[in-house]
Amino acid sequence: MIGVTVLGSTGSIGVNTLDVLARHSDKYRAVALTANSDVAKMLEQCRACLPDYAVMAEEAAAEALASRLRQAGLGQINVLSGAAGLVQVASMPETDCVMAAIVGAAGLLPSLAAAKSGKRILLANKEALVMSGKIFMDEVRSNNAVLLPVDSEHNAIFQSMPANYAGDMTASGVRQILLTASGGPFRSCELGELDTVTPEQACAHPNWVMGRKISVDSATMMNKGLEVIEACWLFNAEPSQIQVVIHPQSVIHSLVDYVDGSVLAQLGSPDMRTPIANALAWPARIDAGVNKLNLFDVARLDFEVPDLERFPCLRLAYEAMQQGGTAPAILNAANEIAVDAFLNKSLKFTAIASVVEKTMKAVQLQEVTSLEQVLAADAEARSVARALLQ
Repeated sequence: MIGVTVLGSTGSIGVNTLDVLARHSDKYRAVALTANSDVAKMLEQCRACLPDYAVMAEEAAAEALASRLRQAGLGQINVLSGAAGLVQVASMPETDCVMAAIVGAAGLLPSLAAAKSGKRILLANKEALVMSGKIFMDEVRSNNAVLLPVDSEHNAIFQSMPANYAGDMTASGVRQILLTASGGPFRSCELGELDTVTPEQACAHPNWVMGRKISVDSATMMNKGLEVIEACWLFNAEPSQIQVVIHPQSVIHSLVDYVDGSVLAQLGSPDMRTPIANALAWPARIDAGVNKLNLFDVARLDFEVPDLERFPCLRLAYEAMQQGGTAPAILNAANEIAVDAFLNKSLKFTAIASVVEKTMKAVQLQEVTSLEQVLAADAEARSVARALLQ
């Protein structure tokens, strides 16, 4: 049995991961589940999966979960809390594979712990690479960890790259990576309407079911900007070698353009269980429970160039990666603060990019030499962004 730790089990990626694991219970077992504060959902998952460990980010939530597990006759499940608990279950010997699906900077430390422990890491958390790309990739290489992308776009690139790709696009005959984006719910609305966008409208993604923060990032296309940064680290590419392509149908998940004129693409129904199953079983293939793609129902595939006036967050992400150093960490931190303010209805949708850009200008850039430096830049950027909100 392959032991799987699911970081962020109550989120959409975590729920889909548990669905795939349940379809192959003869091969995989969830040894640890983690969540932020949703005690009811974690209790339900513990009943179904019977993990060895359950971790809650908040101590009060952990205490409540432990009490309810005892009442349910599941007192044998060890309940942990906080960052230390996340690091423990990501690196413990019982864990063979880590699904890194915690949203935001909170996922950085346990993902790094998994890399240091040489685990198979299914990476759905963008921030681990956005914040500390070089540090993270160095840990993966030096500890012989296996890093497999779970974002549908990066998994599609991974599947479309040469099987023996070793990080050299030129040697592999790769000319360009084409990173697809749905364009979100505001792709074609009038620019003047964006000032009055509500959180409910921003979270109503046309193709994907996602958490609220990621849904807003998709609506601003910051999500795609973070994916550009992530792709640079995963595939050792320059920002100029990655072209974002708006593809409203979300059927082609990304493409790789080769120097001989070939363009290889990965297609599929918009269901996260496909990349999850691919990364979980690689290099094998397993059933993910996903509906077969019917091209006759799709009928047409459309493509557009992103409008950077409509999506300034995408421009800012390219700029951050080009600047390098702590710039991506600053970008990410400011965005998390701004998106949270928007979701709490204290910031306009169109002001998200403004807060991020002003924060990037206000925080001094540094070369990244340590994790502590990254975390300090993250903290300073959050402080600056909060002050801007005042």
